[in-house]
Amino acid sequence: MLLLPATITVAEASATQRLLAQALQREPASGVVVDASNLQHFDSAALAVLLECRRSAQAFGRPFAIRNPPPKLAALARLYGVEELVMSEEGAEAVREPQAALTRQPSSTASTTA
Repeated sequence: MLLLPATITVAEASATQRLLAQALQREPASGVVVDASNLQHFDSAALAVLLECRRSAQAFGRPFAIRNPPPKLAALARLYGVEELVMSEEGAEAVREPQAALTRQPSSTASTTA
């Protein structure tokens, strides 16, 4: 799993992309998973880095997924019209699974506390 840094802005994009490209080559053939849970400060350059990482993974014939994307990253991807590219089906599935579990918990909690 590849871990994103806390900050990816235009100032960090090139260095981050270089590091991810090197790390991607060591990822298993089963797929490239990028954990975005550390990402706190970013701009549209973060999307460019993720799109390039996705392209590189595809060039190696590996599936690509983003886990734990901050809500603002998903909103930015939606705004730029690249949500389906960045939040691919694999990534969307990785995001849906925890949300589905969270969605079920409140209803069962509500019935036990009511």
